[in-house]
Amino acid sequence: MLRLCLSCYDCLGLPGNLVKLIRNYIDGRFVSGKPEFADVNPADGTTIAHVTEANAAQVDEAIYAARQALRGEWGQLSVRERAARLHRVADAIEERFDCFVQAEVADTGKPLSLASSLDVPRAAANFRVFADLIKMAGLESFQTETPDGAQALNYAVRKPLGVVGVITPWNLPLLLLTWKVAPALACGNSVVVKPSEETPATATLLAEAMQEAGIPRGVYNVVHGFGPGSAGECLTQHPDVNAITFTGESKTGAAIMKSVASTVKPVSFELGGKNAAIVFADCNFEDAVKGLSDAVFLNTGQVCLCAERVYVEGKIFGEFVEALKAKAEGLNPGWPNEEKTNLGPLISAQHREKVLSYHRLAKEEGATLVTGGGVPQFGDDRDRGFYVQPTIYTGLRESARCVKEEIFGPVCHVAPFDSEEEAVAMANDTKYGLAASIWTSNLKRGHRVAQQMNVGITWVNCWFLRDLRTPFGGVGLSGIGREGGMHSLNFYSELNNICIRL
Repeated sequence: MLRLCLSCYDCLGLPGNLVKLIRNYIDGRFVSGKPEFADVNPADGTTIAHVTEANAAQVDEAIYAARQALRGEWGQLSVRERAARLHRVADAIEERFDCFVQAEVADTGKPLSLASSLDVPRAAANFRVFADLIKMAGLESFQTETPDGAQALNYAVRKPLGVVGVITPWNLPLLLLTWKVAPALACGNSVVVKPSEETPATATLLAEAMQEAGIPRGVYNVVHGFGPGSAGECLTQHPDVNAITFTGESKTGAAIMKSVASTVKPVSFELGGKNAAIVFADCNFEDAVKGLSDAVFLNTGQVCLCAERVYVEGKIFGEFVEALKAKAEGLNPGWPNEEKTNLGPLISAQHREKVLSYHRLAKEEGATLVTGGGVPQFGDDRDRGFYVQPTIYTGLRESARCVKEEIFGPVCHVAPFDSEEEAVAMANDTKYGLAASIWTSNLKRGHRVAQQMNVGITWVNCWFLRDLRTPFGGVGLSGIGREGGMHSLNFYSELNNICIRL
């Protein structure tokens, strides 16, 4: 069993007893408050910390501090100086690498190997990438002739939006937090972060890294709490917040849109997905099975990019289902810090009940259970955790709710197809549009099918590969806007044109 180590809590500025207190971070200070809620370890259901919920006055204070920071030292720094500080934030994350890993694992229950190879390294990389990118970001300029035959020079300048509200999810807490905070700070903004109530630790631990890196007080603030009637709603409705960026459920994104409509704030939403994979008979079979096993079961299926719908050409359908079943049954759920563990628990009892309710629904809808569908039994404290079995279904109609609705767990439905056109039509028959993957050895087909996918990102013969400079986001219920590279910088800044008559 892995708990937050005392050094992690010392990093949070929280001396004390075995069950610790995670506080808000406002204007460079850790701030307590009431009421408190529990931070629960999903691996065994134990309370590892209490978290102080920010009230409306504390959210006001955080936003005011962020506004004041824009008028102070932070607002006076050059682009090069800001970039240097962001590199120092990355250094501070790496110096506290083990603390960040343990905090992330204790909050999420994910395997130690995953947090140490993906979540924390990517957090440091996010700061480095955007620090370097902002120094190289160019803007348009035009020299044109005026109606009277003179000349005019038009050029653009980049200015920060102001105070950005950052609302992040529980599945990749540190990775997705830094994916937003790094470009926001690179553009000169200040931020008020509302992490998921399920995973408060690393957002708070990052505050210490910010201090060490010389980020002025008020630039980075953390308010803990929930959505409606709590810190999230206060943040989105506040008139002094200039923009909102959110990753999470589609229905929450819709609620935030309503909340910000009256003040016409810019929003960036990366929302849910019901992602499809198309596997052609000419694929590299072993690569496709391995790739789809990762795409379905990584992080216990709790990644917005995971594939829940797998379409396999009829010629290899039976063989593929059996091979994917073997992969699923070969996964090792267990204590996060054990080397053999490669499948963690779901985030909470509530979320596990949601996933199990879809298993019951799949049975009602006529699914054939290939493997899984239940809860593993360990005979130890893990039975109080929130584990589920990796699950594969076949035999559902395309209109079935389990095929249409996002489940967000280690589960997929596998269906056969006969033609390329049929596969494309089924893959695109969804209200979501985040990601897809195509598996084929025919390069022309790979290009052709990928360009027909109604999604933000399509992988061919791979999954989850990311160049952080490329556009990332979805269509339909999967989101608004794009993140990554210049797309992030353009969202987090105002581009002002200056016209000078020469």
